[in-house]
Amino acid sequence: MAMYIRVKRMKATYFIQCDPTETVLDVKQKLFTLIEQPVSNQRLILMCTEEVLEDSKSLAEQKVENDEVVALTLRKGT
Repeated sequence: MAMYIRVKRMKATYFIQCDPTETVLDVKQKLFTLIEQPVSNQRLILMCTEEVLEDSKSLAEQKVENDEVVALTLRKGT
């Protein structure tokens, strides 16, 4: 069942279509095509709990629901 999450970074909001069974890594790969930032530099934080989402776990496992707001932070380049 498809759902949307809102990924916010500074003043930008990205609407990502995904499935609850997808992993956070899958979502980061979708973001890569939009923002051209390597997956390894992205960190996603669930806004309602302020928890950092783990790449290997599914969205459902981490209680990310439809229309959830997720914050995107980026690591500085090395």
